Amino acid sequence: MTVEMNLNRAQFDEVMVPNYAPAAVIPVKGEGSRVWDQEGNEFIDFAGGIAVNCLGHCHPALVSALKEQGEKLWHLSNVMTNEPALALATKLVNATFAERVYFANSGAEANEAALKLARRYALDNHGAQKDQIIAFDKAFHGRTFFTVTVGGQTAYSDGFGPKPQSITHVPFNDIAALEAVVSDKTCAIMLEPLQGEGGIINGDPEFLKAVRALADKHDALVIFDEVQTGVGRTGELFAYMGTDIVPDILTSAKALGGGFPIAAMLTTAKIAAHLKIGTHGSTYGGNPLACAIGNAVMDVVNTKEVLEGVKHREQLFRDGLAAINAKYHVFSEVRGKGLLLGAVLNEKYEGRSRDFLVASVAEGLMSLIAGANVVRFAPSLVIPEADIAEGLARFERAVAKVVAG
Repeated sequence: MTVEMNLNRAQFDEVMVPNYAPAAVIPVKGEGSRVWDQEGNEFIDFAGGIAVNCLGHCHPALVSALKEQGEKLWHLSNVMTNEPALALATKLVNATFAERVYFANSGAEANEAALKLARRYALDNHGAQKDQIIAFDKAFHGRTFFTVTVGGQTAYSDGFGPKPQSITHVPFNDIAALEAVVSDKTCAIMLEPLQGEGGIINGDPEFLKAVRALADKHDALVIFDEVQTGVGRTGELFAYMGTDIVPDILTSAKALGGGFPIAAMLTTAKIAAHLKIGTHGSTYGGNPLACAIGNAVMDVVNTKEVLEGVKHREQLFRDGLAAINAKYHVFSEVRGKGLLLGAVLNEKYEGRSRDFLVASVAEGLMSLIAGANVVRFAPSLVIPEADIAEGLARFERAVAKVVAG
């Protein structure tokens, strides 16, 4: 007997754990940068599933990869390897500094692996006293207990009992503060090259060079969390490629699967050797379905056409936001790079980023926030120019409503 279900927003409160507060809108279909809800209302997607849907919704190459692999092989576990995983790892190695790849399911898991590897590498090479991890205020590295503690936002880590130890936080982009805490006890310095959840804050070039130099001086590893900035988001395949430094470990997720859960930790052969058999693992890591889609994502994104297109689209967004701000005077600046941009609210509208998000939904636009003072945009890397123009027009109407009160 089939029971008919009333699948609406009220049902969420009856059956789901209340750690989310989703909008009343329930999307049911997506194509490219457009989304439709249960009532047939259309939205332009400037959110990208929080920088995940790098090729929009239902991109033909990703749909094809899913269908093809879905009729071949779904899951094995890591008792055996599989062809899609080998192919994707090879592409990542060939395209980056890395020599070895570890697959997981989420950014938090990739970061967990990176942190455990850094600690194990230090233990094996220097001893138990070298365990300090330095991270930065306002950073976000995931929601496992280790990664949320390394992340620099105590609101996410407080209230769960004793935290993992030997983790030090300093202000982002503050070289002097970093110099004051780094020592021969430091095993790793972990950072986002462009802070996402913390407010779309670019890593200063001189600061990034100081991170690398101080890590080298004290035999520490540099971990780049590129969960949000990776796979084309900044106009480079990975954001480190637009800096003067190379990390020792890099993590990727979100856009790597274009909407299908997959993550990767990239590193060198020398460092990877310290995750010996049995030291870490993941049941689903390297799943054939996920890796098949990841291969399709890499084939599309890692091209001159797409990466240069990101930089072009960034300028369209910046020009459009500047025009809106010239009329309504709500932003103090636009931060970020590529298609990870944050419009920072000025003093008059401080703390009201959510008001702009809610007003945008009412105008048929999906956007994001990065804290109380930043409206964030992370659309598809291949969003059509017409959708950028229409989305910005909808955003302008939302801004006008907030300004009018």
